[in-house]
Amino acid sequence: MSKLFLLSLFIITINLISGCKNIESNAAQNPAKNACVGKNPSFSIEFFKANNQGKKYERGINHVIIFNPRSEQLDFKVNVGLAHKLYAKDNHGKLRKEYVPKQFREIIADENSKLNGQTPIAAINADYIGTDNKPQGLNISRGFEYSGDFKNKRSSFGISGGKAKDRKASIQAGRRKDEILNYNLVGGNGRFYRGGKFKDICADLGEFTCKQATNRSLAAITDKGYVILLVNDAKAHSDIEFSQINQELLPDQFDDVLKGITSNNCLGNVQEGILFDGGMSPGLYYNNKLYVENAGPIGSVFLIYQK
Repeated sequence: MSKLFLLSLFIITINLISGCKNIESNAAQNPAKNACVGKNPSFSIEFFKANNQGKKYERGINHVIIFNPRSEQLDFKVNVGLAHKLYAKDNHGKLRKEYVPKQFREIIADENSKLNGQTPIAAINADYIGTDNKPQGLNISRGFEYSGDFKNKRSSFGISGGKAKDRKASIQAGRRKDEILNYNLVGGNGRFYRGGKFKDICADLGEFTCKQATNRSLAAITDKGYVILLVNDAKAHSDIEFSQINQELLPDQFDDVLKGITSNNCLGNVQEGILFDGGMSPGLYYNNKLYVENAGPIGSVFLIYQK
């Protein structure tokens, strides 16, 4: 074997080692491409589809948004169906509350859905609507309350006010003692996680809601402070592939899909979970696309903005 050949082989080997080190160095500088989002301190928001095991799946029936409430890149707002501007007051200085029924696509696209002139990047349906077109639970939009008769009985989901780095997500019945937590809240019902403990709430929901009105809309909060928004669209679509692990979600399966999502994305453990209005109401929007929308009017929506 010639000395020239050995010298060439040595140089090639050195270059390969150097190249690998450069790749490793670049990887360390860009953790988002090499670790799940819960390990990325700059993570803000992501959308994906998943099966009922919480695994990302392009034809999954679960439409999922995960986000970090503490992200400087995000802001939040609540919208309800009104015949006038949000936060408008009458001649006596009282908040006007002239409710009108609006479907998901209407309530996320009207003028009241904008924040500082910006349209939302994401939205999910939330509260029930009464026969009087009023939301039924506790709904607060940036400190202004639009609530119904069950505001103290039913649980609500929300993101606090204050500086972004200090924002907290919460799920609780009624107003929170810490007033800063009552900044953006949307009414809901059906708590299936409390203090880190899961409960199958099928019996609480009743036969129809549990096993027949199976279009689901829900939110969950982890012990690391991340939020999961999920809409399971049980209606058959041509782009959905139904299987044993990709089908309608019954209440005893909420735990499976959420554990899969948190584990696969390093989000921590679920601490609190809540159902929003299901059946004819679920809707989910992300980045200029309506992924799920049903025909019924809704009481409120939770909106996310990206700066």
